[in-house]
Amino acid sequence: MFRTMEDFHLLWGIERTLTEQLFGALTDVSLSVSVHPDVRTLGRLAGHIVESVEEMGSHLGIGLSHAGEPLVCTTVASALESYRRNCERFERGLREHWTDAMLSGEIPMYGEQWSRSKTLAVVLAHQAHHRSQMTVVMRLAGVSVPGLYGPAKQEWAAMGMPAMI
Repeated sequence: MFRTMEDFHLLWGIERTLTEQLFGALTDVSLSVSVHPDVRTLGRLAGHIVESVEEMGSHLGIGLSHAGEPLVCTTVASALESYRRNCERFERGLREHWTDAMLSGEIPMYGEQWSRSKTLAVVLAHQAHHRSQMTVVMRLAGVSVPGLYGPAKQEWAAMGMPAMI
């Protein structure tokens, strides 16, 4: 949980960069690859991350709204552009409408009452969860996965070291 808004913004900046890094490893072709009928495509997973920033933000009283239409990204450029735009609006809204003193207050989220601090933690965890899903689908689709929190298997090899198992 967060005690200050600046603590959130610092971590959000790191996580946002990781998401942009992951999106940048995709190819336009990979976005439409289906690895299983019950698994979202990379284009749909990227779209869900993009739209979730806006959707979750729409509950926070920071000036965001969400149309509710599922987004499927068809190009890496559009995924990155939409993600960056939503993140900038989300960050600006938080900076303009939330203060440190508000973090312990509760707001309605998905039929429950959550502290604002918990809400920010869930926004981060939700994004990390779907990035993780994307890395699995990327491997199954033959797309090289970048190391986000440490070297990926291919990156160990590039460093001349055996992959950690």
